[in-house]
Amino acid sequence: MPDVINQAQPPLEFIPPAFNPSVLRVIQLGLASYLRWKTAISQVEANKVEVLVNLYRQFQEGKIRFLIAFRHPQATDPLCLGYLLSQLVPRLARQQRISLQHPTHAHFIYDRGITLWAGNQVGWIASRLGATPIQRGKADWTGLRLARDLFTNGRFPMAAAPEGATNGLSEIVNPLEPGIAQMGFWCAEDLQKAGRDEQVLIVPIGIQYSYVAAPWDAIANLLTQLESYCGLPLYQEISSYTPSTSPPPHSFYPRLLRLAERLLSLMEDFYTRFYHQKLPEIQTQSQDINELIATRLNTLLNIVLQVAENYFDLQPKGNFNDRCRRVEQAGWNYIFREDYKDVKSLSSLERDLGDRIAEEANLRMWHMRLVESLVAVTGNYVQEKPTAERFAETTLLIWDVVTRIRGGNPFQPPLLGKQTAKITVGEPLSISERYPVYKGSRQGARLAVADFTKDLQDAMEGLIMK
Repeated sequence: MPDVINQAQPPLEFIPPAFNPSVLRVIQLGLASYLRWKTAISQVEANKVEVLVNLYRQFQEGKIRFLIAFRHPQATDPLCLGYLLSQLVPRLARQQRISLQHPTHAHFIYDRGITLWAGNQVGWIASRLGATPIQRGKADWTGLRLARDLFTNGRFPMAAAPEGATNGLSEIVNPLEPGIAQMGFWCAEDLQKAGRDEQVLIVPIGIQYSYVAAPWDAIANLLTQLESYCGLPLYQEISSYTPSTSPPPHSFYPRLLRLAERLLSLMEDFYTRFYHQKLPEIQTQSQDINELIATRLNTLLNIVLQVAENYFDLQPKGNFNDRCRRVEQAGWNYIFREDYKDVKSLSSLERDLGDRIAEEANLRMWHMRLVESLVAVTGNYVQEKPTAERFAETTLLIWDVVTRIRGGNPFQPPLLGKQTAKITVGEPLSISERYPVYKGSRQGARLAVADFTKDLQDAMEGLIMK
């Protein structure tokens, strides 16, 4: 995060959507070139685009309202989805002689905190594209009301990532947040109150990335950099290779395990020595190093989160993602303060004390960011399928942690090679069919949201191409 959030500030202002067709047109015209030259994405492919073509036709005929729930492995996902909607959907519609109104677009829901690291210009662009922000981790009623209204009355369908944040892994879906299901039921409720008969659907969309050419040399170089930074000697098996030859892929896994074990050991020592945390004894009968590393990692992540939670006086509750969101919001409450709406009314001493609190909050949130980077890591992700993609994704997650420790910019990862984005459109899930259960009682509403979220999770996991 930039240094600016080390200073106490007024609350984050809501950025209202202000859709501008001219801005959208410029973005759409330049999107393919931007993907090719500014990202690792060289091509976007999509399966079952006809599902979206049919949904847009029905939407424009006033028969349905729908939300696109897309996977979120990395930051380029919205760009790839934008390419799908602006290029691939209209192209197939023309081929099928289906007349769609232009533009084919969506109201994206995005995290308000993105502008803190990506810059205020991103908020301006998002607003002109008709996107609407939500502050994660709290009841952002302003953002929720606007998103709810757009779902019911907006010019376009909605689009959101139900995982809430990137996890860096194309083939693992994080636990989904229940907000997507809740918004769907709100939409059904609002339509019923207005006497409208549109059906409400949620459309799962999978996004995976594969390398055009396996970047083994680039992975090897990044591993070498990380090994050096962590104080590991040159891995013996590769010492005999010359710069003109590449180490064989089978030599990468022991290097990755060695690096993971080294990083774990150093971080365990760091938190026990300087944060006075006690690591519980690991109870496992397995001698498999992958299971041991996974168990140690899970234990360490819990300890790291507790360091942040203790400072903000938060009780551990829910999974790691839930806990990260609460820590993040607690930190934001210390930095973006209601009593700073009128900064001029504060004395210099009050402002300086506020800055010290903001600085401390930012440091405590740093622990949570480490957990965010590793929350989806398992002990067997690479072992069960040792592809270049899984090696690269896992190595980049370690790079992310190391970069945060070094105080670098984790939002500009090294590009290991050109990639193809593969998008798969799933079958729509009906909110309307489940609405009678939702409106039946408060207990029914909770069960309907939970059941739909589980079914959406299963659907998104089913879109992963193994």
